[in-house]
Amino acid sequence: MHVYTCISKRFFTFANAVRKYSDNNMGIVERKERQKREIRDSILISAWQLVNEEGWQNLSIRKIADAIEYSVPVVYDHFENKEAILTVFNRQGFQLLGDKLRDTKAKHSDAKKQLDAITYAYWDFAFEQRAFYQLMFGLGMPGCESLATVPELSAFIEVINTTVEQVIKDGNNKDANLRLKVHSFWSMIHGLVSISLMVPPSPGNVTHEQMNKMVLADFIKGFIKGLIE
Repeated sequence: MHVYTCISKRFFTFANAVRKYSDNNMGIVERKERQKREIRDSILISAWQLVNEEGWQNLSIRKIADAIEYSVPVVYDHFENKEAILTVFNRQGFQLLGDKLRDTKAKHSDAKKQLDAITYAYWDFAFEQRAFYQLMFGLGMPGCESLATVPELSAFIEVINTTVEQVIKDGNNKDANLRLKVHSFWSMIHGLVSISLMVPPSPGNVTHEQMNKMVLADFIKGFIKGLIE
């Protein structure tokens, strides 16, 4: 009995030591993972600050490294290159835009009012989130490859797609080509936004913002009419 008790005590002592060693290792792993997340977050925060101060074109890995007070290789440990960082912001931008359009659409039950509302929501996003918008469309309109690889972009397009589709179903123009109409809608509103972002306000009785709203109202009125007639 005495021998058994001695062995038992030694076994539990050993088991506790193993458990403590395992817990310590687990704690080290968790701390390392937490530190990696913190560094990654600081990279993105600093990159975003640099973008707002200097613009997308002037962003560089060296500037980010200096901002977070780490060496350049540390940044490369988390992101392959600058484009990888921009991809994160690009996806965030489409997520924000998609959420804004969905929230706006949910406030209306009539498809025509939904389309009218998301048009203005899209417009407002472009100017409220100018840095995001300029990145999202910095290389032109996203193509089919982007739709396949960026789920946030696909989800955003789906909001427009389902809204336009419902307007067509509710109208009399049953021969309307949904894909063509969605592409036309996106192309035209993006074109209007791009022109407004580039062209400075002109002097006159009508302000730049008033003119933009008039053009936008004329566009969506004519577009909806073309969908239902």
